[in-house]
Amino acid sequence: MTAPRHEVVAEDESPFSAFGLPGRPGSEAFWAAARTPAPIPADNGWLTLFLWRGAEAVLDFESWSPPAPMRRWEGSDCWYAEVPMPARLRVTYRVLAANAPHADPFNPAGAGGDRSIAATPDAPPQPYWPALGADAVLPLPRTRIRWSSDRLGGRRTVRVHPVGGGGPVVLLLDGDDWLYLHPAMTAFDAAFDAGALPPVTLVFLPAKDRTAEFTCRPGLWEAVRDELLPLVGECGVPADPGRLVVAGQSLGGLSALYAALEFPELVSRVACQSGSFWWAPGAEAAADPLGGPVGGAIAERLRRGADLSGLRCAFDVGEHEQPLLPHCELTEALTEQAGAAVRVSRSAAGHDRAGWRHALLRDVAWALG
Repeated sequence: MTAPRHEVVAEDESPFSAFGLPGRPGSEAFWAAARTPAPIPADNGWLTLFLWRGAEAVLDFESWSPPAPMRRWEGSDCWYAEVPMPARLRVTYRVLAANAPHADPFNPAGAGGDRSIAATPDAPPQPYWPALGADAVLPLPRTRIRWSSDRLGGRRTVRVHPVGGGGPVVLLLDGDDWLYLHPAMTAFDAAFDAGALPPVTLVFLPAKDRTAEFTCRPGLWEAVRDELLPLVGECGVPADPGRLVVAGQSLGGLSALYAALEFPELVSRVACQSGSFWWAPGAEAAADPLGGPVGGAIAERLRRGADLSGLRCAFDVGEHEQPLLPHCELTEALTEQAGAAVRVSRSAAGHDRAGWRHALLRDVAWALG
């Protein structure tokens, strides 16, 4: 963080003029013009201004940075933080104020009701994803399945949406995030309309207990095979489960590759973003979960031998996820050595769904060939 500003500022001048903001902080003219985040070049990256109007606040980033306390400007209602950001970064954040999380009211790009998205000017574009404010109501698929699973227990609502009339099933793990935080339905439709994606049928699968369901256990995939996919086939939406793509992030990415290893007759196409390939039994309880054997349980399983010649697997990981990169790099190499067709890329992000969005569309299209 830079030091707080103490210079004398004339009544009609702005201490944030370098960021393109006119007027004295706290004035109505200043707030009328306020737009954040506001980046300027600095130190091979960007110095980015964030604003908050009201009481004391803290910026809380999804994964890339520790929280950043905001400073008050000379007794006004203007709180600000000047945050150094590296080149090529897209990150989700929120403002913690009055013991509650808030979206940034000066940022038009939201992610759910209490989050916003910041992108440095050199971050690659994310075509097909609309910039929606935090108060936007995201459209939901008309078709929903009430799934009461004997294997997993409990009930969950699974939404189904045909893109371009429907086609191969794309199973989106952590489906509620892609329904309520990021408008995947709209983005997939736009990608199809632009010719960047073939017809598919999206199945939004919410998780009840991510650790229990996604950590290299057969129960979820037995339930998907024996319970969920037959229900999808009966829901009246055109769907071809014979060409199933599983798309997962973090622990969901771990689970997707596990399914391809252990259920190859079910899963032959995977789109994996920032897979948690550090995971091994007990690793999550360690002081440094990512400090164990590189590649975790999946690498150990691949070394024992696997024929993945029928698999198409796209891997993506954020270029700012330095502790995770060795785990992903080894897993990528071992998967390819096992015979899979592999695509590897790096996104301008940390461990953050805002950075996974473009890879999700691109890699699903690649997985379908």
